[in-house]
Amino acid sequence: MAGNRVVHALNTPGTDSMNRSLGSRRLAGLLAVTAGERPGYRALAQGVRTLLLDGRIPLHTRLPAERELATALGVSRATVTAAYDLLREGGYARSRRGAGTWTELPEGQRPASVAVFPAGDDVIDLAVAAPGAPEAELADALAAASTLLPRHASTPGYHPYGLPELRAAVAERFTRRGLPTLPEQILITSGAQQAVSLTLGLLARAGDRVLVENPSYPNALDALNRGGMRATPVPVTDGGWDTDLFESALRQTAPRLAYLIPDFHNPTGRLMPREQRVRLLEAARATGTWLVVDETVADIALDVPAPAPFASLAAHGAGEQVVTVGSLSKTHWGGLRIGWVRAGSRLITELATARVPFDMSGSVLDQLVALRLLDRMDEVLSERLPRMRAQRDALAEDLARELPEWRWQLPPGGLSLWIDLGRPIASALARAALRHGVRIEGGSRFGADPGTHEHRLRFPYTQPPEVAREAVHRLAQTLADGLGTTGDEPGRPHWVA
Repeated sequence: MAGNRVVHALNTPGTDSMNRSLGSRRLAGLLAVTAGERPGYRALAQGVRTLLLDGRIPLHTRLPAERELATALGVSRATVTAAYDLLREGGYARSRRGAGTWTELPEGQRPASVAVFPAGDDVIDLAVAAPGAPEAELADALAAASTLLPRHASTPGYHPYGLPELRAAVAERFTRRGLPTLPEQILITSGAQQAVSLTLGLLARAGDRVLVENPSYPNALDALNRGGMRATPVPVTDGGWDTDLFESALRQTAPRLAYLIPDFHNPTGRLMPREQRVRLLEAARATGTWLVVDETVADIALDVPAPAPFASLAAHGAGEQVVTVGSLSKTHWGGLRIGWVRAGSRLITELATARVPFDMSGSVLDQLVALRLLDRMDEVLSERLPRMRAQRDALAEDLARELPEWRWQLPPGGLSLWIDLGRPIASALARAALRHGVRIEGGSRFGADPGTHEHRLRFPYTQPPEVAREAVHRLAQTLADGLGTTGDEPGRPHWVA
């Protein structure tokens, strides 16, 4: 067991740039898609750049030796030498005699997020992928909570583990979804972000390696960086997860833990198949790696049945190695700040102990509201999911009409489209769009390596169709007017949900 090891925030970078190398056969396989089987040197350099900016090759990774890559690609060594020269000239690689050639990004291509907090009444806010509250259900839950509150008002009101009845309700929902759970295996938190931060702080120390998907949820990456941990990014692409690559990363780096979003992945929307989940569970068990599984959007299943909990697939005993995080923010309302952790009872005790110095416990009133909402979860979803599906499809139609050059795969669930812009302009577009009244985040905000995914944009479909349509129109106008160059406003916090 980890022990009570809360780590104070550090300002050191969290990306693990040590011992990263890319084999020649692996790179040749990736390049076969982006550069062709026998590329010329310019196509080869462009292929490496594309893979780097897409996050499929991590930043600060040692590229294969020229002779080895030439053999794997079936081209001359001179072709590879010329391609590496182009990469160095463009700032996408650096070399040191005796150390090899490493991926890099040019100066100035490490874009910051759009700093717009608060967004303003005239700004369409697409940086937050979360729906508004279900008004009727929330009003009903508030009324129900008011009748329960008097029996709690005579107590001190501190519940570091969460209200016992809410812990029982969350445990019962896990059980109904296929993962038998006891109330003592549940910790109620102030949203999923606190759940992730507490778990990272308890299970990993500064300097520990943490395997993360690339791209991934920005606030989880920020928590990892603040803890001084070193990210080991593994790409999630339009095709989903490369299980062989994940297994290889687990074996080679033996990370302390891995943070995964297997259910309608944020931001790509991909759903991890069952057989891949089983393989990752087995690989993590073999390396002793904790799996922190974020199921915050698992219930937003639009075209497929909602998946069973990841931990329910674990072999006997291996489930204790899985920590599951969830919340009501994406299914109901982020303003409630109700999340939870599901883990072994001993770990739950350690997490509760670690939580006390920071916020003692959550709001009793919010937890009573959540208790009623959980009881009516299926009713809320039966109304919300068809509406979300319609909003997704309407957004796709609007984008296809006004911005036909953009590409995306329609996700089977989740809350946003992961759009390929076709060129690395996402950060510039996001900054310029703010002048046209749209706040949106470029793909680099979701990258485990800074500066990657610059050709991507996350576009939530949580707004009503008429609002989303206006946002699409404003983005099209932004491109028509030209992006220009603008800097971030100083002194504003950067955030995304």
